[in-house]
Amino acid sequence: MPSELHAERRDAALVLTISDAATRNALSEQVFAAGIEALDVAEGDDTVRCIVLRGEGTVFSAGGDLHRLKANRQADRSVQDNMLQRFHDFIEALRVFPKPVIAAVEGAAAGGGFSLALACDLIVAADDAKFILSYGRIGLSPDGGATWQLMQRLPRNLVLQMLWLFEPVSAAQLHAHGIVNWVVPKGQASTQAFAIAERLASCAPNAIASAKELVNQWPERSLAQQLDAERDHFLENFFHANSGEGVQSFLDKRPAAFE
Repeated sequence: MPSELHAERRDAALVLTISDAATRNALSEQVFAAGIEALDVAEGDDTVRCIVLRGEGTVFSAGGDLHRLKANRQADRSVQDNMLQRFHDFIEALRVFPKPVIAAVEGAAAGGGFSLALACDLIVAADDAKFILSYGRIGLSPDGGATWQLMQRLPRNLVLQMLWLFEPVSAAQLHAHGIVNWVVPKGQASTQAFAIAERLASCAPNAIASAKELVNQWPERSLAQQLDAERDHFLENFFHANSGEGVQSFLDKRPAAFE
């Protein structure tokens, strides 16, 4: 039976958990479809302020299910093409989702599982977590936007080393390169992610969304274009009710009550 994605609320956070112990939380079309649907619903729900994505148990995700990949080689090419498209749709949905998405990584994040973590806005990783992108070992090339994400932040030769050689990268190494935001003791990734989600939930959601959009779109713009975009977002947020509440609460030395 393929892996599933379970959704549950934890205060202002929607927790999405990849679940299939038999395959170490391998990815499936069911996970992608459920994830896209959950994000679509959460976008319109003002009570959801943040997403936490994690794997069930002691593993984030082993990536693609090799048994399923083997079976798909015997099927029509469109079967694997459709599955890959659904995966990429989920990656894109995570990137453009206007609310913060936090990956809580325990154990291994391998192949597509690593790509999935990279698509999140923030990564909390256990100190024994391992990140693996050795596609060459199984005769495949990367997917899920891994090359785009890593080349934004790492030297070319290091990205190729990660893609070519079966050398798991530690959470500490990725933290040193700014890819992992927090390294926590084993078993504490979700706990820390929930604490961060709570902090983010106390911020003005319109301001959070503006910041994510500006960061996402900067590669497509010149400095002048980015300045124009920042001006437009600033003015829109400046005249939003949350701006008035934020300034007044600061002056009153009390917690803000944002809409």
